[in-house]
Amino acid sequence: MIFSPPTLGLDDLQVLDEIAAMRAELADHLQAPRRWTGRLRRTALARAIRGSNSIEGYRVELDDADAALDDVEPLTADQRTFVEVRGYRQALGYVLAMATDRQFRLDTTALRAMHFMMLGHDLSKRPGQYRPGDIYVHDGRTEQVVYQGPSARTVAALMDELVAAVARPRCEDPLVDAAMAHLNLVMVHPFRDGNGRMARALQTLVLARSGVGEPEFASIEEWLGANTEDYYRVLGATGGATWDPSGETRLWVSFNLRAHHIQAQTVRRRWRRAQRTYELLEPELARHRLPDRTLDALYTATLGYRLRRSSYAAQNVLDTRTASRDFKALTDAGLLAPVGATKGRHYVAGPTLTAVHAHVEHGDPLVDPYPHLRAELAEASSV
Repeated sequence: MIFSPPTLGLDDLQVLDEIAAMRAELADHLQAPRRWTGRLRRTALARAIRGSNSIEGYRVELDDADAALDDVEPLTADQRTFVEVRGYRQALGYVLAMATDRQFRLDTTALRAMHFMMLGHDLSKRPGQYRPGDIYVHDGRTEQVVYQGPSARTVAALMDELVAAVARPRCEDPLVDAAMAHLNLVMVHPFRDGNGRMARALQTLVLARSGVGEPEFASIEEWLGANTEDYYRVLGATGGATWDPSGETRLWVSFNLRAHHIQAQTVRRRWRRAQRTYELLEPELARHRLPDRTLDALYTATLGYRLRRSSYAAQNVLDTRTASRDFKALTDAGLLAPVGATKGRHYVAGPTLTAVHAHVEHGDPLVDPYPHLRAELAEASSV
């Protein structure tokens, strides 16, 4: 037996309708080709990678998470952190690749393969294999045991039940199915390490396989990374101290729907900012007679990325001399500013781009679809 979905309330159904409306609006925008669509999609992936890994204590800058997408070395992340980030990028890439593959079947072998992709760099963590013994989750601040997973003897059967439940959706909406897949994997805790990241990647996979459009934008991993304390609270309030799948799951599902709603608002706001940013940057290219290919680099710098000539050359299929000439022109125009010595040099936004960012930064405030949920969560976690 695994955790079962709750009966949705009227407030949950209303939130689902609002999320669907925002997703439909995004889908309409994506149908028409835009210069910034690719950059937004790529940045969404980098934010998801950074968010999910930050929950586990592996924190990197956004541009270092982006570097993992190209499998190039980071600017500042240490090697231990970056191999974890790179492993997660590999597993998430697999998730997105399988999203549209009609021959793909989600089974326990696929899940174990994802785990190996994620943690194959450290064989001591038994990547791809279920844990051989009991497992205890500790609070990193107090070192106290806060959760004990089910017996290792039952893990294989529980994972079989989990993938069977995913194959036969039981909920009114795929967002709920995905949330339940996340909850059940993290509570079964089938692996020695990486269970949280696996659960979040599985949630994204279930969403992608269920037909939710643009899974890069549908993921809530970024939001969970920014709300880690509440994330742990709701898991604790839902799962209890030991494995007990008879527990109530309403709070967990509402928490996830709140995350989806706020993330959808955030994506909508970023789309509008991207459109306005490109409108402001295009005249700068004309004024300084810069190549059109530099526009994406300027937008990326406006987001706060640190740019490298090597990455710029690779992404635009340029030789080193042309990339150097472009960066010199951008620097002479005051659009980029160099930082560091020649070997480790990178480029950041210059005064003009900083002003563009400040101009577009303000937008519609985010609306909380469950204004009382955080208070309810605090009460539930104190019991």
